[in-house]
Amino acid sequence: MEHCEIIETHPQLIENVKNNQFEHSTYDNMSNLLKMMSDPTRLKILHALFMHELCVCDMQACLNMSQSALSHQLSNLKLARLVTSRREGKNIYYSLNDDHIKVLFNMVYEHVLETV
Repeated sequence: MEHCEIIETHPQLIENVKNNQFEHSTYDNMSNLLKMMSDPTRLKILHALFMHELCVCDMQACLNMSQSALSHQLSNLKLARLVTSRREGKNIYYSLNDDHIKVLFNMVYEHVLETV
């Protein structure tokens, strides 16, 4: 990394940035959300749920995952408030918690597809 000698600072810019920073806990929560979405398996689950509300059995078939592995990931996604569930008889159906998740996913997807 190249060393840059500071000749002049810009106090108004510095003050503006400092005044508009979030609480530390907000950065922690944002980081935890991004960590939850950083796993390829969880991204596959989220992507499947963009298309349809799915029961665990259907997700197992779509994603070629064992029930225990899928249940573990769904539990994590539910704790992070990325997915929600409802029971119908013996089946538990999962869906995205809200549209923010889809927007975030699509933004990341579009960024990855951009060519330099």
